[in-house]
Amino acid sequence: MAISANRLELLQIADAVAREKSIDRGIVIAAMEDAIQKAARSRYGSETEVRAEINGRTGEIKLQRLLLVVEELDNPATEIALEDALRRNPAAQVGDYIAEPLPPLDFGRIAAQSAKQVIVQKVREAERDHQYDEFKDRIGEVVNGVVKRVEYGNVVVDLGRGEAVVRRDELIPRELFRTGDRIRAYIYDVRREQRGPQVFLSRTHPQFMAKLFAQEVPEIYDGVIEIKSVARDPGSRAKIAVISKDSSIDPVGACVGMRGSRVQAVVGELQGEKIDIIPWNPDAATFIVNALQPAEVSKVVLDEDAQRIEVVVPDEQLSLAIGRRGQNVRLASQLTGWAIDIMTEHDESERRQKEFADRTQLFMDALNVDEVVGQLLASEGFASVEEVAYVERDEIATIEGFDEETADEIQARAREYLDEVEAKLDEERKALGVSDDLRAINGLTTAMMVALGKDEVRSVEDLAGCATDDLVGWTERANGETVRHDGALSGFEVSRAEAEEMIMAARLAAGWITEDDLRADEEVSADAEDEDEAEENAVSGVVATGVVHEA
Repeated sequence: MAISANRLELLQIADAVAREKSIDRGIVIAAMEDAIQKAARSRYGSETEVRAEINGRTGEIKLQRLLLVVEELDNPATEIALEDALRRNPAAQVGDYIAEPLPPLDFGRIAAQSAKQVIVQKVREAERDHQYDEFKDRIGEVVNGVVKRVEYGNVVVDLGRGEAVVRRDELIPRELFRTGDRIRAYIYDVRREQRGPQVFLSRTHPQFMAKLFAQEVPEIYDGVIEIKSVARDPGSRAKIAVISKDSSIDPVGACVGMRGSRVQAVVGELQGEKIDIIPWNPDAATFIVNALQPAEVSKVVLDEDAQRIEVVVPDEQLSLAIGRRGQNVRLASQLTGWAIDIMTEHDESERRQKEFADRTQLFMDALNVDEVVGQLLASEGFASVEEVAYVERDEIATIEGFDEETADEIQARAREYLDEVEAKLDEERKALGVSDDLRAINGLTTAMMVALGKDEVRSVEDLAGCATDDLVGWTERANGETVRHDGALSGFEVSRAEAEEMIMAARLAAGWITEDDLRADEEVSADAEDEDEAEENAVSGVVATGVVHEA
């Protein structure tokens, strides 16, 4: 191949490569220019600065050598004296480059092979960049392709303009594909790797089901019906929560379709996976009850701080609520984002009786009263000695069989008992080496100080260095299950906001921050609360912790 080759043929080759690889024609011409430059350097020396230009309209190739303008000439191959440069260009200065035309050159076998490698490499890189740019913005889409090959259970899919892979763990169980089969899957990740962009597909991703419903249900595609959450046990069962923005449209009925036509189309694509379509509700209790269908729920008790809920079902509904191998309750938990504990009405009755007996025994031991008095206090809703000691006297005096004198005596005994407990806790606090300075922190009791001491928090500085999670604990989801990690004060009724106030008070007392810093943080928090106020007001039916909802 010579530099004087047919110019028109050169441009035709560039056009053909650009069309075949779906890349810009300019990229191919730039690759050819790089190849010519590399071949020219091998002829004139690697230190020579060579520039090749191909005219995009005529195909004419211009080859030039760039010489650096210097005061004193050291290397004639790469430099030019200022005097000579001024003859060629009167405006030349030291540090500029002067272009010197080079004669055409013939490519030898080795030079031609090297040029070919440069062009192939540049075109391949451009093709990879084009594929990455095309697919990186398509994450979250469902695509159709043809199975190209199957390698160790992983399915390689031809998408037309590139390849993608469905890993074995992203296939529905017991699903088999052969070369040439058509496949539909969800793009969940696109990565730029050494061997080119890797497009990862999934048929088990929860959003794959959501996208299939969007294709089958026009109301979802138009945004009238919204899919709030999806939980799947691929190939077996799934739950999907939907809500309608138009009160005249039933979201569940729209997703099911006439005689089940719409949902059956999705079920067919997912190899017979059974789908429960659940109406979403802003009230957590109602939503969770819906999510546990087809089981019937008697009542629920929510703990919003821990994102945990206790569900009570009739004895005969227990197996239905739990599902095969815990499938129903596990999917309901994933769908709602709440940890769900299920118990029968019989179990709940036994638990309540045990709690009643424990409270009765507590009052008998602490107040030195007989069983009847302990049961009366427990039945009136008193759960602790503190409540008995500091409640209004009339609340005790009005209990049947009690009078004011009895109430005074019971409260006196309760306070005496609390004083004894406080003294023992204070001794334990001192034994643990917990500083008296912690008493200045508002909301911190002696019992809490003992708990902190056991967790190696013994001074104001130690408390100042704590995070909120260190005090109240935290939850995390692993393998679809919610795991609770306790903090130093998990045994006490301390909210996250109260824990944050204690930590900030400790940092203030330790001199880590000033009052001005504290006020600045409060202003930032107030601004954030104002921004979220509209959304919070829109959410109705907020369930207070411990409130019982009858289903």
